[in-house]
Amino acid sequence: MPLPLLGLVSLILLIFALKQRKVAIALSLMSLVTLLLASTPLVANLLIKNSQPTSFAFNYLKHPNIDKIVVLGCDINPNPALSANSQLGNCALTRLVEGIRLANIYPHAQLIVSGGGYEKVTNSALMYKTAISLGINKNRIVQNPNAMDTAQEAKLLASKLVDYKVALVTSVSHMPRAKNLFNAQGINVIPAATDYHNFATFPWYKQLIPNAKALLVVTQYAHEVIGNAWINVRRTINPEAL
Repeated sequence: MPLPLLGLVSLILLIFALKQRKVAIALSLMSLVTLLLASTPLVANLLIKNSQPTSFAFNYLKHPNIDKIVVLGCDINPNPALSANSQLGNCALTRLVEGIRLANIYPHAQLIVSGGGYEKVTNSALMYKTAISLGINKNRIVQNPNAMDTAQEAKLLASKLVDYKVALVTSVSHMPRAKNLFNAQGINVIPAATDYHNFATFPWYKQLIPNAKALLVVTQYAHEVIGNAWINVRRTINPEAL
């Protein structure tokens, strides 16, 4: 990922500069400049603008019936002193809100909340409790708590989704990879993307100022690039891998 990778490279090069001063300092400078540029809204928007198609957003007018709504897991912050929704990160909350919105549009659809976790707290459990607190009947909700990544989510849920009309809820940047993995399991999902970003609306002078949110979005973009590359490598080695 951009922050740990470039930060580590810069640190190593600065240490190396004690012996090979000019080359190491030049490379360290390039690394730090790259990190700062990747943190600007301008560069972030250039990277993501083609990876956020509005066609991935769900249009209920095109789908009169939906049987299953699958919400994929994301970030959590386990803390037993907090309510379930306060333990869900922004990404997870954004996905769950879209899932609940669809559950209200399709009152007979089953809501499947997915994702493992840590410290004995799972993403699916937190989503389950939050959905109930927001008015969804608990009998409509199914948890998938054992999946630690998207490939596992697709494999573990496949048997529950065969022959049903399935809306897949995840971040727009993650949708191509998620759709790919579910399709590989024989599940033809309908994209219901959320978590869109648009830095083009920032004032011009803020476009060039490094921004933590911009770096987060670039990190998500890098995560998907690496994730897709990993799928291709795995499938080259073993076509049945993912």
